[in-house]
Order: sequence, then C-alpha cells, then structure tokens
Amino acid sequence: MGESVERGAYYVQSLERGLAVVRAFSADTPALTLTDVAKATGLTRAAARRFLLTLVDLGYVRTDGKLFSLTARVLELGYAFLSSMSLPEIAQPHLERLSGEVGESTSASVLDGADVVYVARFAVSRIMAVSITVGTRFPAYATSMGHVLLAGLSAGELERYLGSVRLEPLTSHTITSVERLRDELDGVRAQGWALVDQELEEGLRSVAAPVRDRSGRVVAAVNVSTHASRTTVDRMREETVPRLLATCAAIEQDLAADPRPRV
Repeated sequence: MGESVERGAYYVQSLERGLAVVRAFSADTPALTLTDVAKATGLTRAAARRFLLTLVDLGYVRTDGKLFSLTARVLELGYAFLSSMSLPEIAQPHLERLSGEVGESTSASVLDGADVVYVARFAVSRIMAVSITVGTRFPAYATSMGHVLLAGLSAGELERYLGSVRLEPLTSHTITSVERLRDELDGVRAQGWALVDQELEEGLRSVAAPVRDRSGRVVAAVNVSTHASRTTVDRMREETVPRLLATCAAIEQDLAADPRPRV
C-alpha cells in the first residue's frame, strides 16, 4: 500500500484501498487471482475479496470465479477527467499535423507526481517495447516531456521532486545523478526544449517542448519520438525542433481562446 504518510482526520482509508485494487490491473496484468490482488495491494486475502466483490457488484470488475478483470465501465472514471480538459481535444489535430510533417509519432503529456501521463497521442509506428496509449505513465526524469515539465516547476517544487525521486538506471544512458539532472533541467529551461537520447529505452530518441497557459506557466509538454536508427540527434535539432516549437505555439494560441480548464 506504499509508504506510511500522515493523513488528516477526513481521510477514508477504505477508498484508498479500493482504488489500489483497481490500479493493480494493468496491460501486463489484465486478469488477476484473489491472491495476485492481495499481493499487489498489500491487503489481506479477506479484504481484497471484499473490495473485488464490491467492484463486481458495481460493474467495474468481472470474474469467472477464479480470475478477476476490469470492465469497460472503469473508462468512465478517466473519461470524466479527460472530457473536462480542453488540452487533449485541442492538441490532437496539432499532433496529427506535426506527425505528418516529420513522419514520426507525436504525444502530449502532463506531470502527475513523479511521472508524465500521456493525455493525447498520434502514433505512426510502434518504436517502444511497451505500447503507449492515453494514460500511459513514465518516470519524468528519463523522458523528454518529463524534462520539459520538470524544468517548468517552481524552484520549491523542483527541490521537493529532486529530494524524493529515485533515479533508477533504465538504460546505460539514463541520468542517475541529481546534480546532472539539475544541470540538464537548467539547460532545458534556458533553451526552451529538451532532447533525450535513449534514456528511457535503448533506441528511443525524442524531443519535447512546453505548452504554457496565459500566465506563462508550463501546463503540458509535446514531443516527437523516433527510433535512433531513423534519424540523428543533429537532424532532430535542426529539422524537428522548429516544427515542434511552432506546434506548441499553435496549441497555446488555441488554449488561450478556449474557456475550459487546460489541465
């Protein structure tokens, strides 16, 4: 269930546990036994069984008597969030246009805790070992969009992040030093975009730039990703970055004209 954290008197632990049960399911583990769920959440088998059967009664989980899996109804939870945001709807046609210009996959994401979360995407090919869809999460420190979003944090927010993050070496290229990451983010903040070369996955190369609101606050990031065998770092800097920056500017213009919440 994670680290022990001081909670307010309002805190409903049973809600936390119920959500943990829902999050136990993933693309890698779409069907789980009762024992699997108990192990993944840290709950007792009896508690996990009560939560699972409650979710079955509510229509969010189905079971054949042995295996449990989520139903399509859980999409309502994410849709309520996405439908209230203008960003995915506004960004999508811009991502498609940018993808057509550069011939590569494009995405938009926001920062959620220590991760980037994809909120819009246009894919032309699968270049990663894992499938990326809306809702996919990756550690911010190892992604170009993460570098952009982290560079957009206030000084206090960034220090809290750097003081709590574990910089795991996902590849031989991953930055695993807080000082190196801090220097990298300083550079991203100064130049206005980020390039990450095979830090998240071997062979994956990407550039990202920020999307800002009317006040200048970074609210999202857009990236172009490709396989390292298809283009060079220099070519991405010279040809992809200008198109990416133009796309972000166009998204910002449309966001400024839209009355709905950005994020």
